[in-house]
Amino acid sequence: MARSPDPKDLGAAAAKVHPRLRMIRNGDAAVNTLRAELAACLRVRDPALASRVPCLLGDDAVPVIRETAPLPGKLRKKKLRRVPGGVEVSVFVTLTDDATGWSGGFSAASGRLRTTTRPLNSLSDLLDQPYVQFVEPGQPLQAPTPAIAAGAPPAPSPDLRRFGSSEVHGDGDGVLIGIIDVQGFDFAHPDFLVHGRTRWDRIWDQGGAARPTPRARMLAATGQARGFDYGAEFRKADLDAAIAAAPGLGVPAQEVERQSQMVTASHGTHVASIAGGNLGLCRKAHLAGVIIALTPEDVNRRRSFYDSTRVAEAIEYLLAYADELGRIPVSINISLGTNGHAHDASAALDRWIDSALTTRGRAVSVAAGNAGQESPLFDGDVGFVMGRVHAAGRVPAAGLARDLRWVVVGNRIADLSENELEIWHPAQDRLTVRVRPPGGSWLPPVAPGEYIENHQLDDGSFVSIYNEVYHHANGENYIAVYLSPLLSEEGIVGVRAGEWLVRLIGDEIHDGDFHAWIERDDPRPLGAIGEREAWRFPSYFAEDTYVDESTVSSLACGHRVLSVANLDEHGGRVNPTSSQGPTRDRRTKPDVAAPGTGILAACGFDLDRQWVRMTGTSMASPFVCGLAGLMLAIDPDLSAAQIQGIMRRTSQPLPGSDYRWRNDAGFGRVDPERCLAESASFRARTDVTP
Repeated sequence: MARSPDPKDLGAAAAKVHPRLRMIRNGDAAVNTLRAELAACLRVRDPALASRVPCLLGDDAVPVIRETAPLPGKLRKKKLRRVPGGVEVSVFVTLTDDATGWSGGFSAASGRLRTTTRPLNSLSDLLDQPYVQFVEPGQPLQAPTPAIAAGAPPAPSPDLRRFGSSEVHGDGDGVLIGIIDVQGFDFAHPDFLVHGRTRWDRIWDQGGAARPTPRARMLAATGQARGFDYGAEFRKADLDAAIAAAPGLGVPAQEVERQSQMVTASHGTHVASIAGGNLGLCRKAHLAGVIIALTPEDVNRRRSFYDSTRVAEAIEYLLAYADELGRIPVSINISLGTNGHAHDASAALDRWIDSALTTRGRAVSVAAGNAGQESPLFDGDVGFVMGRVHAAGRVPAAGLARDLRWVVVGNRIADLSENELEIWHPAQDRLTVRVRPPGGSWLPPVAPGEYIENHQLDDGSFVSIYNEVYHHANGENYIAVYLSPLLSEEGIVGVRAGEWLVRLIGDEIHDGDFHAWIERDDPRPLGAIGEREAWRFPSYFAEDTYVDESTVSSLACGHRVLSVANLDEHGGRVNPTSSQGPTRDRRTKPDVAAPGTGILAACGFDLDRQWVRMTGTSMASPFVCGLAGLMLAIDPDLSAAQIQGIMRRTSQPLPGSDYRWRNDAGFGRVDPERCLAESASFRARTDVTP
C-alpha cells in the first residue's frame, strides 16, 4: 500500500520533482477534484469522489463567492496532514542512465524518458527510487482557436493542393499520415471515401469507450498484450462496416461508430483533409488519427488527461502502426501547442519528439501557434490578449531590479482559472523574486532555493512562488509563480483581477538576461458572480512589459520538428496572429510559412455543408505535413533533419524580404515544387577529380 506522508515532507526528493507537482500534492481531495477540471495533468478516478464534489458548471455547481472581508472561517486553508487518494496525475519521468532494466509500470518510453499515471499519494514511492532523476507533470495543451468562416463554399478544385508528378511520388502511396488532434475525425466525409470505403486505417480515441482499447484489440488479434490500455480504437473494418450499415439504419455512419468528440466543423477533420484527404496533398497515403481528450465539458475534463504526456503516447502509437505496416515512412501533424517551459527544446515532449526523429523516414510538423498579435486590429478586437504572453529583459547588475506587470482579467472581478508564469535565466545568475497582488502588499522575498507554497491571501485565493536553480534538462534557473483560485466544496474565490507586479532583484549578475512566458488558459465561461459572468480567461503582460517575439509554441521549438507559420497568400504576408520566434536559445523557429489563411477543406460532422474555410497555424502545419509525406514517398530514407534542410533552402522570401530568416515567416514561403524536385535529386554525386 502506498504510504501517504505529510505533503511537504519530500526532503532531498524535492529537487527531483517539478514545483507544480509539489503545489498540487498540498491540496486535499476536494480541491484537486475541482482542480482536475482546470488542470490537464489531473484525473479523478474515485467514482464516489467524482460524484460527491460538485462541478464548476451546472445547476448544482459550487457557489462562486464575491471578495469578502473577512473571509468565512470555513474557507480558510487548513494544514493537510496526508496526501489524499482518489486523484491521479500524468507525468514524465526522466530516468538515470543505469535504469534500462527497470520497467517501473510505465506507459511509454523514449530514451531515458517515460510516461506514467500515478495516484498523487504514491508519488513519494516513485521519487524514492534511485533510478528516478526527475518527475514533471504533463504540460497543458492549448485548445485550437482557428477562425471559421461563415457560409457553405463549394468543394475545392482538384488541383488546389496537387504538386509534383504523381508518377514520382505516387500521391503519398506507401506513406502514413498521422494526425494528432481534437474534435473527432469524420471518417465518412467524401474527402476520405474511395469506392464507398474510408481511407482511415485507425482512429485511437483517447477519451472514448465505444470500442476496445488498443491493448485489448492487440491481445485479441495476436495474443500479445501490447499497446495502450485506455481509450477506444476504431479500425478500418469497423468504419467500413458502419458506412455500409448507415443507409439501412437511417443514420449517418458516424453515429454507428461514435467517437467521444464529434464537433461540427471538426478541427481534426479539417486538418486531416489538408494533409491527406482526397483533395489534400497525400491523396493515397494511409491515414491514422489520435483524438486527444480535450473537450469543453468540465465533467469530462475532470475524468480525463489532455496534457503533453498524451501527445507523447499518441506519437508512439502512430510510430508503432507505421512499423506494423512494414516500417513505412510516417509524417505526423500536431496542430496543438504548449506555452510553458523554457522554449529551448528542453521540455520533456520536445526531447521525446527529437529522440523519435533520429530515426530516418519520420517527420513531425507542429503549428507555431496563434499568439502573434500584439495590438487590436479593429475596434473592439481583444485578440492581442492571446499575443502578449512573452516578456524579456535584463537585470543589469546586483542590487538592481526589473518589474514585470502581469494582468489578470477574469470578468474584471476575479479569474477562476489557475494562472502560471515561468521566468527563465542563465545558470550563472542569481535572482530574488517578489510578488505584489493588485491593491495589496508585497509578499516576502523568495531567494534562490526558497519557495512560498499555497500561501492564502486575505481574499482567500492562493499564491505559490518557487525559485529553482539548475533545471535538470537544461541546467538553467527558473522561477515559477502560480496564482490559484480557492477551490472548495463550500465555495470558490477567484484570483484577484488587476495588475500583479513581479519584481526580479539581482543578487549575483554575470549575464542578467531573462525571458518569461505566461501559460495559456482556454477562454470560456464558468458561471456567474452576482450579476456578472465569471470567465476562465487568459492573463497577459501589460503593454510596457511584453516583448513582441518568441511567442512560438514551446512544442514548436524542438530541434527537428517542422515549425510552421501561417501564410496569408492573398495578402502576401504572414497572418498577424501567427506566433513569432526565435526560441529562447536564439534558434530559427518557425522554420517556414505555409498557406494557413482562409483554407478550404473538409467540414466534419455537418449535414448542411461539406466544406469550410478556416484560418490559423493549425491549417498551415498540415500543409507541411502532407508535403513532407510526398517527400518521403520520393525518398523513404530522408531524415527529419534533411527534410527540414530542404524546406528551409527551397523556401521563397515574401515580398519585400530577402532570404534571411525572419521571426514571423521563418525562411520564407514553402515551395512544394522545389521541395519535391530537391528530394528527388539531392543524393546525386558527380566525380570531378582531375
